[in-house]
Amino acid sequence: MSLAGGVVAFLLDRGHKFYQVDVVGWSGGEYLRVTDFFDYVLVWNTGISYGLFGDMPLAVLGIVIALAIAALVVWWWNAAHAVVQLGLMFCIGGAASNAVDRVLYGAVADFFHFHWGETSFYIFNIADVAISLGVLLLILDLLGFGHKKPPEAT
Repeated sequence: MSLAGGVVAFLLDRGHKFYQVDVVGWSGGEYLRVTDFFDYVLVWNTGISYGLFGDMPLAVLGIVIALAIAALVVWWWNAAHAVVQLGLMFCIGGAASNAVDRVLYGAVADFFHFHWGETSFYIFNIADVAISLGVLLLILDLLGFGHKKPPEAT
């Protein structure tokens, strides 16, 4: 079950990016106003989250990403709870798709931009949504969601 979640996250993100970049032909800087608070754009992120480490050499960044994904796979393989497994697989699927972007394009393609007036929020993609959902599931597990409650003492 969890493996399917990661594969779906990966394929949805890859399909969206393939369509927008390779079929439609967006190359960066395109902008489509959808509402007063949401735009559909293409921005290339050369860093990790929020553009952090954007000046790091691509090879070093690739090693860091590969190690992070490997650590998540080991954690997933050893996880006992379904919520943890699914959360980790969403993180793995999203991270793997963003890693493919780095190989194909040299940066990660981000499309969804929320803003309020002059305040701009995080620009993200489907892989980022999967990673965020995965982290949310890990937090829910940490809070005890999905765990069997011990029988009450009498």
